[in-house]
Amino acid sequence: MTTSLASSSRLEAAQLQKRSGTSQRAVGVPQSAARHGPRTNQRGSRFRPEPMGALERGGGGRAVREARTRARRWQLRLLSVGARPAPPPSLPCPAGLCLSFPLAAMAAAAAEQEQQQQQFYLLLGNLLSPDNTVRKQAEETYETIPGQSKITFLLQAIRNAAAAEEARQMAAVLLRRLLSSAFEEVYPALSPDVQTAIKSELLLIIQMETQSSMRKKICDIVAELARNLIDEDGNNQWPEGLKFLFDSVSSQNVGLREAALHIFWNFPGIFGNQQQHYLEVIKRMLVQCMQDQEHPTVRMLSARAAAAFVLANEHNLPLLKHFADLLPGILQAVNDSCYQNDDSVLKSLVEIADTVPKYLRPHLEPTLQLSLKLCGDTNLNNMQRQLALEVIVTLSETAAAMLRRHTNIVAQAIPQMLAMMVDLEEDEDWANADELEDDDFDSNAVAGESALDRMACGLGGKLVLPMIKEHIMQMLQNPDWKYRHAGLMALSAIGEGCHQQMEGILNEIVNFVLLFLQDPHPRVRYAACNAVGQMATDFAPGFQKKFHEKVIAALLQTMEDQGNQRVQAHAAAALINFTEDCPKSLLIPYLDNLVKHLHSTMVIKLQELIQKGTKLVLEQVVTSIASVADTAEEKFVPYYDLFMPSLKHIVENAVQKELRLLRGKTIECISLIGLAVGKEKFMQDASDVMQLLLKTQTDFSDLEDDDPQISYMISAWARMCKILGKEFQQYLPVVMGPLMKTASIKPEVALLDTQDMENMSDDDGWEFVNLGDQQSFGIKTAGLEEKATACQML
Repeated sequence: MTTSLASSSRLEAAQLQKRSGTSQRAVGVPQSAARHGPRTNQRGSRFRPEPMGALERGGGGRAVREARTRARRWQLRLLSVGARPAPPPSLPCPAGLCLSFPLAAMAAAAAEQEQQQQQFYLLLGNLLSPDNTVRKQAEETYETIPGQSKITFLLQAIRNAAAAEEARQMAAVLLRRLLSSAFEEVYPALSPDVQTAIKSELLLIIQMETQSSMRKKICDIVAELARNLIDEDGNNQWPEGLKFLFDSVSSQNVGLREAALHIFWNFPGIFGNQQQHYLEVIKRMLVQCMQDQEHPTVRMLSARAAAAFVLANEHNLPLLKHFADLLPGILQAVNDSCYQNDDSVLKSLVEIADTVPKYLRPHLEPTLQLSLKLCGDTNLNNMQRQLALEVIVTLSETAAAMLRRHTNIVAQAIPQMLAMMVDLEEDEDWANADELEDDDFDSNAVAGESALDRMACGLGGKLVLPMIKEHIMQMLQNPDWKYRHAGLMALSAIGEGCHQQMEGILNEIVNFVLLFLQDPHPRVRYAACNAVGQMATDFAPGFQKKFHEKVIAALLQTMEDQGNQRVQAHAAAALINFTEDCPKSLLIPYLDNLVKHLHSTMVIKLQELIQKGTKLVLEQVVTSIASVADTAEEKFVPYYDLFMPSLKHIVENAVQKELRLLRGKTIECISLIGLAVGKEKFMQDASDVMQLLLKTQTDFSDLEDDDPQISYMISAWARMCKILGKEFQQYLPVVMGPLMKTASIKPEVALLDTQDMENMSDDDGWEFVNLGDQQSFGIKTAGLEEKATACQML
C-alpha cells in the first residue's frame, strides 16, 4: 500500500518513506504480525534431528552394535563441550530378556543410565550458555543423539522436579520441537508400549506439575503430539488425551482446568472427525469456563480457546453462527484482561478481525465500541491501545462494507489516530542527528499514521476525507509544533486512499503545505518536506505538471537550511521524488538552477564529511544528482565534469564501515550519470571508474551480508555493461563469480508454530504468512533483494 518515495533505479529516499499498511502492524496480526523468527532454540541456532537408526526400526544384534557406535560418537562430542565421559545411551531391553539379567548387572545399568542423564543435564545447560562457542558445540552434540534417545532423556529431564527450572523448560521446548519437526522419523519407530508410556507419562506430568509456566510448556507438547496423532481420515488415535481434556476441564483443580484450555487453544482440531459430535460439549465447556468469576485466568484462557476454535473453523459458516453467542464473553475477557496487563485475548480479537470478520457481524457495534474505549484509555500501555485500534483498522481492510455502516465509529476513530500522531517527544539532538534510526514501530505516532493510511485506503476518500479535513486544518493552526507536525504527516498518510477526492482541492492543499517549509520549528519543516514528497509520488505526474515552478523553488530554498541537516536531507529526498516522476521537458528549464544548488550543497557537505565526519545530507544530495541526471539524460552532458571528479573521490576514499551507504549511493550515481550522458562522454572516466568498481569487486567476498554496497554494485555493473557494450566483455571473469553467487542465494524458510513465533518475535528479517491451525510459514527476506537484482542483471 505504501509507495516508496523514490522507488526506481534504487533512488530511494529511505527516511522519507510513508509508514503505512506495509509497515509493521501490531503484534498478533497474522498478515504481518510484528516479525517473528525461525524455529530455533532460544539462542537462535537451528536443530535438525538425526534420522532414525536401525535400532529404532526394530533391528537385531547388528542394530544394537550400530546404536552403540552412535552412542560412542555422542560420548566423544560430550567431551568436546567439557563434560565428563558418559556411558552409552540406554537401549530398550528386548521383551523377556531383562528378567534374566543378574541383579548386579541391572544395578550397574541403572547407575550408568543415571550418570548418562546427568551428562544430558550438562548438555542442556550448555545449550543455554551465553558463550556462543559452548552453545554451538552443545547444539552439534545434541543433533547427533538418536531420536529415540532424545525422547527418553528429554522426558526424564521434564519429569525431574529437582532439576534446574531453566533446564526443564529447555527440555520441554526441545521435545515439542522434536515432535513438530521429526515426528514421522521418530515416533512411529517406537514400540506400541513405549508410545503408550510416553502419552501416559505426559498426562501424568501435567497433573503433578506445580509451576504454571512449566505446565504450559508440557501442555504444548501434548497438543503437538495430539496434532500428529490425528490420522488422514481425521481419527484421533489418542482417546485417552480427549478423556483427560474432558476430565480436566471439569476438575476442581484450577491448574488442570487451565491445562485443558491451553491444550485446546493450542490445537483446537483435537477432536478430529468427531468434532461435530462433540460440538455442544465444546460450546458448553467454553461457556462454563468464560463464566468462572472466581478465576480470571480460566476466563482469559477460555476466551482465547474460543477464538482459536473460531479461527480454525473459519469456513464453517453454520459453526460460526452456532458459536456467535460466545462473542460477548470474548469481548468481556478482552476488556478484563487488558486491565490486568494482559493483551493476549485482544490479540485473538485482532486475528478474528483479520481472518474471520464475518464472525463479528452479529456483535459488531459492541466490538467497535470496546475497541474505541480501549484505544482512548491512556491508562493502558501503548501496545494495548494500538492493538485496540488495530481491530478497527483491520476491519476497514477485511470488512470495509460492514464498517461503512458504522460511520459514527469511523468518525470517532479518526481523532484517536490523530491524537496518537501528536504523541511525540522533544529531542534537542534531532535536527542534526547524522544517523537515521529505523522508525519506532512501537510508538503511538507511527502507529497512528499507519492506521490512518490503511483506513483511508480501506474505506476510501469519499468517507474518510470529509471526516478528517477539518481536524487537519485545526491541527495546522495549533501553536504547538507537535499538532502542526501531526497534521502534515496526516496529509501525507491519506493521499493514496483519498487520491480522487483530494485532486480537486490539490492546489489549495499544496499552497498551504508549502507555507510550512518556512515554519519556525525544524520538525514541522521536515513534515512539510514529507508531505510534498509524498504528494509528488501519490499524484504524479499531474502534481509535477501543475506545481513544478513553486515546488522546485521551495525545496531548493529548504535545502539551504544549513543549521538543520535533517531538514536539508529531507528536502533533498522530496526533490528525488519530484524529479523521478517529472517529465523531462518540464525539468530541463530548471537544470541550471538545480545543478547550481546541488553542486554547492555537495561541495559544502563534502567538506563537512572531511572535517566532522557528517554524511546524512551528502547521501541524499548524491541520490538527488543521480535522479536529476536520470531524468535529464543527454541534457546533463554540460554538467558532467562538474560532478564526476568529486564523485570519484568519494568512492575512492569513503572506505570506512560507517560510510558504506554513502559509497554505495555514489557508485549508483556515477553509473546513472554514465548511462544518462552516453558512452562517448563517459569514456574519459570509464577506465578509472572500472578500476574503482573492480577494487570493490575484489573485496566483494569480504562484505557483510547486510552491506548496502552489494545491491548498488550489482546494479552498477548492469549499467556499465549497457554503457560499454562489447567492451564490457573483458570484465566478465571478475563480475560473474560474485554475481552467480548472489543470484544463487537460497532463502531460509521455516514452518513455525505459535510458541516458536512468540519466542522469536524480535528476530529481524523474517516475513510470515499465517497458515491457520497455530502455524505460520516464514521466509527470511535478507538477501532476496540482492538476489532479484542479480537475476535481473543476468
